[in-house]
Amino acid sequence: MEEYIQLLRSMIQTPSFSRDEGPVATLVRDFLKSKNIPFQVKGFNSWARNEFWEDVKPVILLNSHIDTVKPVKNWTKDPFSAELDGDTLIGLGSNDAGASLITLLAVFVHFYQEKDLPFNLMFAASAEEEISGSGGMECLVDELGEINLAIVGEPTQMQMAIAEKGLMVLDCTAHGRAGHAARNEGENALYKAVDDIAILRNYSFEKISEVLGEVKLSVTQISAGYQHNVVPDNCTFVVDVRTNEFYSNQEACEIISGLIESDVEARSTRLNSSGIPVTHPIVERGISLGLSYYGSPTTSDQAVMPFPSIKIGPGDSARSHTADEYILVSEIEHGFKTYCALLQGLKI
Repeated sequence: MEEYIQLLRSMIQTPSFSRDEGPVATLVRDFLKSKNIPFQVKGFNSWARNEFWEDVKPVILLNSHIDTVKPVKNWTKDPFSAELDGDTLIGLGSNDAGASLITLLAVFVHFYQEKDLPFNLMFAASAEEEISGSGGMECLVDELGEINLAIVGEPTQMQMAIAEKGLMVLDCTAHGRAGHAARNEGENALYKAVDDIAILRNYSFEKISEVLGEVKLSVTQISAGYQHNVVPDNCTFVVDVRTNEFYSNQEACEIISGLIESDVEARSTRLNSSGIPVTHPIVERGISLGLSYYGSPTTSDQAVMPFPSIKIGPGDSARSHTADEYILVSEIEHGFKTYCALLQGLKI
């Protein structure tokens, strides 16, 4: 795995913020070239097929993303230094999701020239995952052709996320009437917003998922007023909504809109909840290997995949987007063995 660890270190040393992934995309493409593997590109996305592809076989997609968030302020080390200290590799994107990407790439190369696979393998390194952008996996879906199963690489401690919550962001506006703060004038929009926020804080959606739990509402931003002595005539606040499989984002938006007086507008409703049955062969294979399964509260490229998918990868989601993010080399080595074991003998 040494050459893949070196690739990961090079990726960490190359800033790859969403919509600016070009240099890291080049690193991935140059690595594929070094293995004499043909590939296709669209924007900053790259994908390749195994050498002995047969159209009659089902297709398994191995996917992870090349972009990262920007570093938070309290890093104690250079986020781009790719410092390797024994088993620990520190750097932005090491855990989320560089380790998954290079491990899946290693798996793809491992199986690339195998003639008698019961399925076709495709590897895709996608862009814009961190911002759910239209220039990432969403624009690849029609390019890749028919996919029967996707293995999405994200840090899950190599346990199987068989479902993940949907994501929707709501912009809400409470309306009032301006007036002088010193007199009993106006209608305070901020107070109206606070009342609506209290309603949302105490509301529970009726249907609770066995795997994903309940729908979660979190008010994360609020803004009102421009001067201390003027009663604000409007107040805006933002609600982060994580839906389970019982509610589409559109349905959840309509329910929330009916609960409060504020105007409610969804930025997008396309990132719905996704999941795969426990009876799916990939899940059964994982269970036979001693892997556990769970529902993930975080969103990935699965949200825009119109085909069955499972999320699994080396690392820990709790390290993502944090200062001094790191991955263990031993986690990558374990991930490679686990991915290979999942695929060996798999029939879908």
